[in-house]
Amino acid sequence: MIATLRGEITQVEENAIIIETGGMGLRVFVPKPLRERVKAGEAIFLFTHLVVREDDWKLYGFESQADRELFNTLLGVDGVGPRTALAVLSTLNLETVQRAVFNDEPDLLSRVPGVGKKTAQKIVLSLHDRLKPVSGLDKIASMSDTDSEVLAALTALGYSIVEAQTAIQSIPKDAPENVEERLRLALQQFTGK
Repeated sequence: MIATLRGEITQVEENAIIIETGGMGLRVFVPKPLRERVKAGEAIFLFTHLVVREDDWKLYGFESQADRELFNTLLGVDGVGPRTALAVLSTLNLETVQRAVFNDEPDLLSRVPGVGKKTAQKIVLSLHDRLKPVSGLDKIASMSDTDSEVLAALTALGYSIVEAQTAIQSIPKDAPENVEERLRLALQQFTGK
């Protein structure tokens, strides 16, 4: 019904942003990384999805069509509603979700707030045939066991999976393969030293 939205951000709320367009202020629920990056007064363009319930209409917005498609695909999983689908997109990027699905790693999805082990397994099973692989997935899928341990350590320290993956990808290629050294190098990305 409402496929895209262009306007000016007038307010950033706890879970949404208000976008003024055509003389109306529309509340749009967006993933957390986007919400934390935008400011009132900025122009914005979003790909949107309108969820209509008997007593409620909610508009969800995304920076890319791929994110909107992932949101729609997640809504097709039994037991996953808009709030959970948005939590997945707030915590994980598309490549991480694909890695979890194609490598049968529901533990990655169960790190999302509100997603338990059973729901994570449902998502993996349900999306396996519906999700399209993207280029670069091989690089993500080939994360070593050592780097998987570093990822787990970084997320245990409170970093998001996206932040942890970015730090791991910045580790020099000639770095030793032991967990402690790779974790130290990854942490340097956050401290700037």
